[in-house]
Amino acid sequence: MKKKKSSSLYMRIIHRYLGFFLAGIMTVYAISGIVLIFRDTDLFKTEKQIERKIKPNTEISAIAKSLRIRNLKVEKTEGDIVYFQNGTYNNKTGMVNYTSKELPFVLNKFTHLHKATSSDPLFFLNIFFGVSLLFFAVSSFLMFVPKSKIFKKGIYFAIAGFVFTIIILFV
Repeated sequence: MKKKKSSSLYMRIIHRYLGFFLAGIMTVYAISGIVLIFRDTDLFKTEKQIERKIKPNTEISAIAKSLRIRNLKVEKTEGDIVYFQNGTYNNKTGMVNYTSKELPFVLNKFTHLHKATSSDPLFFLNIFFGVSLLFFAVSSFLMFVPKSKIFKKGIYFAIAGFVFTIIILFV
């Protein structure tokens, strides 16, 4: 006669295999999170020389918009050449030459995953990942008998992790 499997056994099995599956996703999120911490520096970025032609005699604000450069400021103007940080614009010909610093292709894709919004198809993966992590948090407690010593210690550690995060957020 077969024994009836307990719900905690099923929880352990789901927790185990979902954990193995999410290990790959967590690796990508960890790498992209670390890269995003340094987004205000040029640590992982490489320089790329860009040459484009836009409409001649364009205003600086329109140039910034078409090139997608925030806070574009003119440093000086000599004849038809307008100098701005990391580049030039020829007012007569419409040629723009500038240097852009970008993440390598793979790191750029990783960080895009981390920053996906609801208008991006990747948001389904982000929701799945978030729900899976929530399942991990809850299922880890459902694998132990509530009266056991391990369960009680687990509750204390979970409370400590929550309080630590709240303190770090508001300090």
